[in-house]
Amino acid sequence: MTEKDFNARKEIFSKVLRAGRRTYFFDVRETRAGDYYLTITESKRQNTEDGEFYYRKHKIYLYKEDFDKFKELLNEVTDFIIREKGPEVISERHRPDYDASARENAEETPDENVEEGNAEDENTPDAGSFSDVDFDDIK
Repeated sequence: MTEKDFNARKEIFSKVLRAGRRTYFFDVRETRAGDYYLTITESKRQNTEDGEFYYRKHKIYLYKEDFDKFKELLNEVTDFIIREKGPEVISERHRPDYDASARENAEETPDENVEEGNAEDENTPDAGSFSDVDFDDIK
């Protein structure tokens, strides 16, 4: 069996969540022993200085024995964020009607509402990225 056949056989079920510049892949795979586990992959398009692009990926492997605790903590953390900051997306770049060209023109004029050092960092995680995740369908 080729490596391609082996990998195709091991992927059981997949879902994709597109979230702005990030894409999340939820893949159910099979262990050698025949049990299932979940991989969550974050993929984000990055640009190099010469204009080329590549995808930066981060992967989490989650096994069945950790599902309950993971769901519990994920719910606790996302509930905390919503309780503290509300469900509204603060960053305008996450709004459906966001226009990057309008933003570039606005950047030429200083924003008096943004204090120095409090501007949104591009590396800040998106608070709501996983708020709609439901693991009940993989039991």
